[in-house]
Amino acid sequence: MYETIDRLLAGPPAGATEAELVGWITRLEEVKCTAEAAQAEAAVRLDEAVRARQSEAGMPARKLGEGVASQVALARRVSPEKGAKLLGLAKILINEMPHTFALMKAGLFSQWQATILARETACLSLEDRRVIDYQLCATGPGGEPARAVSMGLRQLENAAKKLAITLDQASVVARAANAVKDRRVSLRPAPDTMTWLGALLPVKDGVAVFAALDQAANAARAAGDERSRGQVMADTLVDRITGRSTTGAKPRIEVKIVMTADTLANDADQPAMVEGYGPVPAAWARETLADADVFVRRLFTDPAGQLVAMESRSRKAPEGLAEFIATRDGGICRTNGCDAPIRNIDHIERHADGGITSAENLQGLCERCNQAKEALGWQARPGPDGSIITTTPTGHTYISPPPDTWPPNPPPLSPAELMLRRVLLTHTLAA
Repeated sequence: MYETIDRLLAGPPAGATEAELVGWITRLEEVKCTAEAAQAEAAVRLDEAVRARQSEAGMPARKLGEGVASQVALARRVSPEKGAKLLGLAKILINEMPHTFALMKAGLFSQWQATILARETACLSLEDRRVIDYQLCATGPGGEPARAVSMGLRQLENAAKKLAITLDQASVVARAANAVKDRRVSLRPAPDTMTWLGALLPVKDGVAVFAALDQAANAARAAGDERSRGQVMADTLVDRITGRSTTGAKPRIEVKIVMTADTLANDADQPAMVEGYGPVPAAWARETLADADVFVRRLFTDPAGQLVAMESRSRKAPEGLAEFIATRDGGICRTNGCDAPIRNIDHIERHADGGITSAENLQGLCERCNQAKEALGWQARPGPDGSIITTTPTGHTYISPPPDTWPPNPPPLSPAELMLRRVLLTHTLAA
């Protein structure tokens, strides 16, 4: 039934039975796992080839491998951070966890399952990691399937944790103590002009924050507050962080909302843009501005809807121009597939003098992408439409689309056009 991969990927034939369809899904899942293993092997070979080329070019040892993770990210259409993780995982699987990698090649283990095992054994020695790799992922002496194959993700994680603690409890404790350095707060867009605000905290702090919000919800509900528990907890969090419920001077908090002058004046419905979130309805933006104590700063567009800005004679973008670039690029790194926030403003095309410091030759980048494009063999140039054309050392070309524009409002309809629209609408409703 599955003669070739091409035949499999073409989809099940018409009239396939239920059993055949389930078999098709199963086989495709196996192919996905095998493909992820092949991608990992290709990534490791690419890393080895790049390091050899860079070494021959005389690059210092500490810089060998620069740009590889970004090439992997571009090829797999993911962010550079994800590309670095995928490359690191590939090295671990091929060099340190042969049984896990064998399960992937056999189509029995996914990349995410392998990631869980690599993550939970990261603090162990190579010998201990290989013990867990063998105990969970090795096929039995009689051909019995590996234990990990039948485990759910949580079961797999717990099994790896237990084995790690058994083999080297001190390393696991030390890792937990060191993890406090990774505490952070993150923000992700959610549907319907909402966001996910998350915090990675030590257990005692995370539990304490939640308990305080839960206590506030209990008190509000006992006092007859009609809001749900979740609503009270969310509102309390915002009140206490921003200080909006306190008296006296409040901290100045800047939220950038970009819109056309017509949208601001309530004459148009073109989407506005909230930096750090994305597009929002014009009505929502106007309502938000009306409810807030805000300072409105105007940025003008040219007839094509592009934001316009001045040039600078400085090699480094001055503060105003840098802020303009970050706003124009939507606060998100311009590299294909990278959704990281902008941390650096740098030239697209560079010369001996550093490149022209202008809006057309500047882009917003995250730190990782800004460093990657400095690696040997990378080139970038502005496209004619405001896009950025990046060429990697292998000759592959990737085009980052230009920033969004705000199209001008269409001219008002003439009386004849309004009459025609009414006729068409009436005809449509009658039909």
